[in-house]
Parts: sequence; C-alpha cells; structure tokens
Amino acid sequence: MPAIVLVGAQWGDEGKGKATDLLGSQIDYVVKFNGGNNAGHTVVVGDQKYALHLLPSGILTPGVTPVIANGVVIDLGVLISELDGLEARGVDTSRLRISANAHVIPPYNTVLDKVTERFLGKRRIGTTGRGIGPTYADKMNRIGIRVQDLYDESILRQKVEAALQGKNQLLLKVYNRRAIEVDEVLAELLEHAERIRPMVTDTVLELGTALDEGRTVLFEAGQATLLDVDHGTYPFVTSSNATAGGACTGSGVPPTRIDRVIGVFKAYTTRVGEGPFPTELDDEHGDHLRTVGAEFGTTTGRPRRCGWADVVIGRYATRVNGLTDVVLTKLDVLTGLEKIPVCVAYDVQGRRVDEMPVGQSDFHHATPVYEELPGWTEDITAARTFEDLPVTARRYVERLEELIGTRISVIGVGPGRDEVIVRHDLLGRDEA
Repeated sequence: MPAIVLVGAQWGDEGKGKATDLLGSQIDYVVKFNGGNNAGHTVVVGDQKYALHLLPSGILTPGVTPVIANGVVIDLGVLISELDGLEARGVDTSRLRISANAHVIPPYNTVLDKVTERFLGKRRIGTTGRGIGPTYADKMNRIGIRVQDLYDESILRQKVEAALQGKNQLLLKVYNRRAIEVDEVLAELLEHAERIRPMVTDTVLELGTALDEGRTVLFEAGQATLLDVDHGTYPFVTSSNATAGGACTGSGVPPTRIDRVIGVFKAYTTRVGEGPFPTELDDEHGDHLRTVGAEFGTTTGRPRRCGWADVVIGRYATRVNGLTDVVLTKLDVLTGLEKIPVCVAYDVQGRRVDEMPVGQSDFHHATPVYEELPGWTEDITAARTFEDLPVTARRYVERLEELIGTRISVIGVGPGRDEVIVRHDLLGRDEA
C-alpha cells in the first residue's frame, strides 16, 4: 500500500483539506509534517463545516489515525482548544498521535514574533504572529523545547532559563518590552502536559511499522510550495519545508517509502501576506474571485490576494515536488466569466521568461504573459464526470494540464465533499 504526499502547489489555501477528505476512506494514517497553527484547512462534512488549524484533517474521518509529526511546531493552547471544540461536536479525538520530538511554541516566541513584525514596518514579512518563525529558529539554534521536555520539569526549567537569557535582553533593550518570567512560561507550558500525555509517542516507529504492515499513509503539508523556506519566494515564505521533501525530514519516513505526490492547485491563484504575485488582480475580476471563492483566511480571516492561474509556478511546483497527480479545486468559481486569462510566461524587463526566475529581483519585476481561454456560464456544481462539464470548461482543464505537465486527476466543482469529478485514481490503481 502506498505512502502519499499531499502538497499545496501555489501559495497556500488551495483546498488540501478537501483532497485529504476525498482520500479519507482509503487511508489509515494522516500525518502533518510541517508548520503549526499558522495555516488552516476548511473541511465540509455534510452540512457541517470544520476549520482546522493545527490538527490533521484526517481527524474527522473515523478509523484514520491522525499524526502530528516531529516537523511541526505546536501551540499547546491552540491544540487543546481544537481538541475540545471537536469533542464538543461529537468527534472522537483519542486517536491523535503526537511526536515526542515535535517542538512546542513557548509564549515568549509569540510575543517576539509580533513585536519583531511591527518593528520591521514596511519591511515586514506578513507573518501570522503566532510564534512559528521564532520557534523554528530556536530549533536550529538548539535552544528549542520539545514535547518530551514537558515530562521532565528540571530539564524544562533549564531550557526555558537558557532561552530567556537572550530573549529578555531583546525584549528589554531593543523592543522596550517587559522581561518574561521563567515561572510564568513553565506554568503555561505545563498546563496541558498531562492532557496530551496519552497521545505522545515515537511517531517515527509507529509510521514505519504501519508501512511495513501494508497500511496507507498520507503526508499532509501545511502551507504550500511557494511558501517553502528553501524553495519558495524567499523571504516571503514560511519557516519550514512545505514541499514533498519536507515529508521525509518532518516525519522520519525515508524517501524510498514515498509512492505518490499529489499537488493541489486552485483554478486561479491566491496569496495571503506580503511578497510578489505576478497575476494579482486589483480590479473587478479580483473582487469576483475573492467574493465568489470566499477567499478569506481560515486562520487569520484576512482577505486573500487573488489572481489568474499561473502555470509558470505550476510547472515549478511539479518539478520541485515530483508531482504524479494534480487536484484542481474551485473550478466553479470561474463560472460566468466571458474570458479566462492564464499566465503562460513572464515578461521580465523586456525578456520573455518561461520558467521560474532564479533571482528574487527578476520575480519581483515579472509581469504576466497571458493566453486567453473562453469561459462558460453553465452551473457546473452538479457535474460528476468530465463529460458533464461544458466544452469550454473541459478545454480550460486540458490546457492547464498540458501547460503544468502533470495529469489533473480530480476536479473540484463546489465546496461540498461530494462535489468533485474523479478522472484518475489518486492511489494509482488505474495505471496498470
């Protein structure tokens, strides 16, 4: 049985939760391998809508074991709040597994994240202010706090004291803020330790054993390809690896075990936060995409920047992740548009560029080269086969498929879990 990586192929918010839900009945484990509560999934089950920020969306599927792996940074308060919220709605959360090696977001990093971003002013990155970046920095600086540290108070105190020596100097002398006391940090970190203790385990061992036993494991990326700290539009990125390679380092499962990589694209493009965005629309078309597509952040509520589909970044995502399949979401949002432009290349100071520019400056100055495709007016939300779609909608999908270079296996035609068209089996069982 396969190990599958599911990644966002643009700047995030592509609908990875829906793709995970589509696979839900066919998989045994869903693993979150990067990020924290700085992004979210919205999953619609029947007439119920669930907004998940830290938990893997597989927690909503009975029989699936959700895993928060070692590559994730955990805000304990947010985790408990999400668990309580789901349990109040009748969802069984006892199956959750949490890596003992995952790092915890201490309260001082949330404070530093917010004050640093304000201090940057016009040079701000556009972070969510949830302490994600500072916690990953602590991890690399080897002063981080892991879940396992919660169960040895002596070690925990030593680590908090060591971290605060430098951080309090920053707060006091650079940002003119009060110093943070060791005891208040310990109290906040230890508040939820016993609640999650039964869920804490060696997730590397459990996942390896599951694959040895022939179980199907889905690795679910937080954020997306263009937000990857190494391969995204740096410095306007997240602080972790959101591409397929991050599934290995973020979970302890080696690359030789990965069978398929599924990339999720919207039928157009959105972005939250700062940074260049070649196809961004600041006109009535952008308003249409934002309004019809309900483009407001699951976690932050911020309105998303909207633009036409960009196959330059699509080809880049295919190459960086090694995509075997694409899930195309929100095709229905384009209904009613007479013409639908698709960015097929960039103009960079008079030069046509067909692939992602290497230089940050070139990408910043890139303007889109468009190919216009005819739109459609028919309601497509009831379509369940590719042939049910209007001819022009089919041509739009086929042209994207051709330009991206990867087969589009699933098409989302509405927000509901059943509002999809399946062209190819995501587990590859139709390839024989």
